Amino acid sequence: MTDTIELLEAIGQNASLRHASTETLTKVLEEAQASEALTAAVMTGDGKQLFAEFGRLDNAPPQSTQQVPGHEDEEEEIPASPTPEKPNHPPAPDKA
Repeated sequence: MTDTIELLEAIGQNASLRHASTETLTKVLEEAQASEALTAAVMTGDGKQLFAEFGRLDNAPPQSTQQVPGHEDEEEEIPASPTPEKPNHPPAPDKA
């Protein structure tokens, strides 16, 4: 039996396998003596058997998020300048 991880890596690196039909990929995996879980996952489109093969449970969605409520809609306030800006002109020459 060929290592499942190595087969997944080979499929990912080979465009013709990565985009192959289910029937073609199943045939390739059977010829490579892939695990039953990998072959079944390809045939059914369900990776649950692969999770079991790898000794993992299904990934559950997170129950909380990293966002802090109430801050995503706030706009940054720009403080008003204390005095209006005056144009920077040189002083007029004295006429004497």
